[in-house]
Amino acid sequence: MKQIHLLLSTSLLLLASCGTNKEQSNGTASTADTINKIDTVANTQMTARMSMKPVIKAGDSLELRFTVYNPSVKPQSFCKWHTPFEPPMSKYLDIKDDKGAEARYQGAMAKRIMPPPADSYIEVKPGDSLSVKVNISKAYLLDKPGTYIVSYNAQEISGLAVKDSLTFIYKK
Repeated sequence: MKQIHLLLSTSLLLLASCGTNKEQSNGTASTADTINKIDTVANTQMTARMSMKPVIKAGDSLELRFTVYNPSVKPQSFCKWHTPFEPPMSKYLDIKDDKGAEARYQGAMAKRIMPPPADSYIEVKPGDSLSVKVNISKAYLLDKPGTYIVSYNAQEISGLAVKDSLTFIYKK
């Protein structure tokens, strides 16, 4: 995605620089305006963020909050498959300890027919967000204390951009 953004930005910069000085001095779009328009278009993709308590004691719920944001001016939809918006049906998270050992996924693994049917999509209104909480210990086995890193791995299926991972400490 960053490469496409960079390529698009570079192309528009080149096109913008081909204009005459007369156009720019008359108050028409400058290169900076063109870049801002590109950024605005690029920032309309639906995104999601994950959050958890930074320290969780053994026996407590490993509650993950997953929030989807629609920054655009139009309603947008995402596929709920491979997200916390459906019961655990797939391994959509990578959970690793600080040594790189992966927490074992012990939930269901659904086989799906492509393309997803219309009822597999959730619409989010313009400028709005939608959140869900899920207890990840129901699908992932964390059996030893340590620092864990959680990242989302199903962007291609859901259509959501999740850039950041999160870290929490699991204490016995």
